[in-house]
Amino acid sequence: MAEQTQIEIKPPQPAHHSDAGDDQVLEQQVRFFKSGTRKREDSWVISLFVVLHIVAFAATMFVNDCWQNSHRDCAIKVLGRLSFQPLWENPLLGPSSSTLDEMGALQQTFLANHHQTWRLFTCLWLHAGAIHLIINLSSVIFVGIHLEQEFGPLRIGMVYILSAFFGSLVATLFLQKSPAVGSSGALFGLLGSMLSGLICNWKVYTDKLAALSALLLVAVINFALGLLPYVDNFSNLGGFISGVLLGFVLLFSPRLPRMAEKKGGFFDYSVKKSIRLKQKLDRPVLRSVSFVLFGLVLAGAIVAVLHGIDMNKYCSWCQYINCVPSNRWSCNTKVTACQVEL
Repeated sequence: MAEQTQIEIKPPQPAHHSDAGDDQVLEQQVRFFKSGTRKREDSWVISLFVVLHIVAFAATMFVNDCWQNSHRDCAIKVLGRLSFQPLWENPLLGPSSSTLDEMGALQQTFLANHHQTWRLFTCLWLHAGAIHLIINLSSVIFVGIHLEQEFGPLRIGMVYILSAFFGSLVATLFLQKSPAVGSSGALFGLLGSMLSGLICNWKVYTDKLAALSALLLVAVINFALGLLPYVDNFSNLGGFISGVLLGFVLLFSPRLPRMAEKKGGFFDYSVKKSIRLKQKLDRPVLRSVSFVLFGLVLAGAIVAVLHGIDMNKYCSWCQYINCVPSNRWSCNTKVTACQVEL
């Protein structure tokens, strides 16, 4: 008889999920700035801050009244009372130095001689001009809204306010004879927290190079703006330092449960991988050390300000970080016809 050939039919093997499969999931990316399923109400804190800044600038220009106080020697005269000071006086299309003083800008004389410490808080809402306002608020919206949607309004609101306040403290230590506004300190706090949040959640995010490039671009543009009169770069540096420390404390994990699969945002996510890593992202040692460091630098800055320490005595070149002299503008206050007595 012919030998019968037996064919063994094996049942199909169940699919195994390997690390290679997880790596493939990590490689899946979507459009970088696609909003996905995020809700608009998740960005109410940043939106509130933006509105307050706009109202403060409108009030500043109303008080400035260049049309009357400068005898119509103004830029963009069609705006009437809200027109700007001449460009040689304020290259950022804004008010006079005396108006900034009146509205609560940081000023060495008022802090050292008159002990007007309330200026540490009022300067946070002032802008040096329309150019400063547009660039700063555009950057805050660009960075802040995405961070707020990722980490929630409470955490980002704390970063914004604390970074702005710490930035004003650092700016006070380097004040010159001209007024300084510290509204950009909060933006650099957001940038610092964005960096630390990216580091803490490094394995969760994809397109990290694009995120870092966006951070660097925004920081360079706004730091360059600080080389012009009235915009304080030391406030920016202080805000960035505090933002990094607060980011390590607060931005330990994004709000993963609210994210859909294939969802894109300011950072692209791999939800399948990130859920497994979520419990590993809470690093108590890093958060504790960062919290202690922030408390120490904040307390040290407060003590230094209360004792009237002037860092310019120990750093003669630091003034050039804050304002670069030019024949088109002055880094020191000049008495002009539009100035008013305080």
